[in-house]
Amino acid sequence: MAARNKPLETEVRALRIVQAEEYPLYVFMLRAHDVLRFADISRVSRDEAGKLIGYQRPQVRKHVQEIVDYLDSDAPILPNPIIMALSEQVRFRSTRGGNRHADDGVCDTGRLIIPLPQEGKIKPAWIVDGQQRAIALAKARRQDFPVVVMAFVAETVRLQRDQFVRINNTRPLPRGLVTELLPEVDSPLPPRLQIQKAPSSLCDVLNSDENSPFFEMIKRPSTVGRKQPKAVITDTGVVDMIKESLMSSAGCLFPYRDLGRNETDFDGIIQALFIYWSAVRDTFPDAWGKPPEKSRLMHGAGIKAMGRLMDRVLGTVDPLRPDAPEQVRRHLALVAPHCRWTAGSWEDLGHRWNEIENTRRQVTELSNHLIRVYQNARRELS
Repeated sequence: MAARNKPLETEVRALRIVQAEEYPLYVFMLRAHDVLRFADISRVSRDEAGKLIGYQRPQVRKHVQEIVDYLDSDAPILPNPIIMALSEQVRFRSTRGGNRHADDGVCDTGRLIIPLPQEGKIKPAWIVDGQQRAIALAKARRQDFPVVVMAFVAETVRLQRDQFVRINNTRPLPRGLVTELLPEVDSPLPPRLQIQKAPSSLCDVLNSDENSPFFEMIKRPSTVGRKQPKAVITDTGVVDMIKESLMSSAGCLFPYRDLGRNETDFDGIIQALFIYWSAVRDTFPDAWGKPPEKSRLMHGAGIKAMGRLMDRVLGTVDPLRPDAPEQVRRHLALVAPHCRWTAGSWEDLGHRWNEIENTRRQVTELSNHLIRVYQNARRELS
């Protein structure tokens, strides 16, 4: 009876490399037909509570087919390994006699015992890098094609996600995907990614908080394919707007950072963003919530330009004042008559409303125009 209940397992020859005692690396070989048999592909998505799960980018059919065509050619070579995260259920047994050399102490050979996937159960591995290669291998004619696999034991999605971001850091990974994953990575990041983490976290709050003017209006990679009738704004535009104000000494969000203590007043930032962008919504109700092809206010160019105007307005209005929302609306009313978000032309810019594009030049032109109109109007009032 005990033997009958014993879980089914398979063994593969493997090389174990110890870079970190907690998470040894294993290098081994699988046949093409076994890759997706053992490993799941986890794509970015969110659960019902809005929490980010998974980490993989959407499948790119053209790229997959190109790999299939190559694998079906006369003499294919696939040197790039597929990187997997393994369940803690795997076990490693060193070769009898030991193969670890005294001069390195970090490498030995043996057998990696992997539980076979059971029907209706979670597979024992997850693909961290090589999703499209794995799909192509499953579609290729030669199902016995040998594939190099590099794997580490990581039961938690947190560690898998951390490795995914690092592995793809230097590749042309969709920027929106990296941006969305960053708040979920707990370990220290390279400076280039660390500086984007706070703006992305704030973007999450703007999109998920029911009190936010941006509630459920921001498109994120994890929500691709889901019904989102209100999602009209690209997350990278919002992240860029926050990042610019947060990182520039002239930005209205910069004072919320304590550089000496390396601390940030996120509650204060959220309050400032809610007050300003709620006033933008109230000032331009006909342009708010429409897709960017119908409203340039919801376009990346409009979000960034109004973000730069935010630095000027909130540099004058203290968000902590009880009348701050009304004050911000009064300031925005000074520029409202000169805005052409949904129709007409920006006379001073020489562009029709829908000709404004999210390029550095046109964002700068639009920003300067809004700030100039705002400053001139304030000067006339005083």
